[in-house]
Amino acid sequence: MSRVRDRTEDFKEAVRVAALSHGYTEAQLAALMSSFIIRKPSPKSPFTNAAIKTLESIRELERFIVKHRRDYVDLHRTTERERDNIEHEVGVFVKACKEQIDILKNRIHEDEKSGSAKTWLGTRDESSRLDLIAHQHGVVLILSERLHSVTAQFDRLRSMRFQDAINRAMPRKKIQKKPEIKPAEPSKSNLVLKSDVSNIGDQEVSTAPIRVQEQLLDDETRALQVELTSLLDAVQETETKMMEMSALNHLMSTHVLQQAQQIQYLYDQAVEATNNVERGNKELSQAIQRNSSSRTFLLLFFFVLTFSVLFLDWYNN
Repeated sequence: MSRVRDRTEDFKEAVRVAALSHGYTEAQLAALMSSFIIRKPSPKSPFTNAAIKTLESIRELERFIVKHRRDYVDLHRTTERERDNIEHEVGVFVKACKEQIDILKNRIHEDEKSGSAKTWLGTRDESSRLDLIAHQHGVVLILSERLHSVTAQFDRLRSMRFQDAINRAMPRKKIQKKPEIKPAEPSKSNLVLKSDVSNIGDQEVSTAPIRVQEQLLDDETRALQVELTSLLDAVQETETKMMEMSALNHLMSTHVLQQAQQIQYLYDQAVEATNNVERGNKELSQAIQRNSSSRTFLLLFFFVLTFSVLFLDWYNN
């Protein structure tokens, strides 16, 4: 192995000489030389800026869910309308994040088809371009998984809300039946006993309790109708929410399938990148061996040449 020499100072000196030859002032020269110490950050690509913006949107969604978690679950803190508004806001957030992720996917596919994606150093090398595309697919996959984890948290909160609504609607029917049925039976028995004991032929006295009983039955029927109507509305609302949840679950399953395909694609790209790295290492080792062997050959050549010249000089003398 040959000894490695640091040529950084030589490079700085060459840059300084070239700057002076181009007429740089002292201030410009000082700024140029300071750039070797404090490097300016490289400009971010549009894909990186869009990915950072999408990540910020997902974090904002997560903060919103954490902030309104107790308001959404606790029945005594907010009304149904306020909880519906929270759910609507979360849906808008999720839709916006999903659209941003789809834009990133479409941009990757366009760059992949056109072959115009810039590599890390701005070169056009094919292997570097494939590595960059694989990296972008990984970024999109991470964003999709992050969004899925956040939406899964809100799905658990929404299932708790639906379960509470069902638990509130079902026992209320049993509780309201008991106080209405019990008073009706004793009134009926009292009327029967009274009719049996008196045994009077007066029709007005016997029909009055029957009318009271019919009125009680009508009131009970109306109360049951109102209760059934409210229960039906709650069931319809729950059914609508469950349909929305099933649609979201179907959407998430589709995304999971797409993510599985992306993972397979990333695996293939990673294998190809690994092969490229191994091939590059082999070429580097071969170049180092050639350099070492050529240097040894040159040393031997000059050594033999020197002795040949000395021998010829001695022979001539």
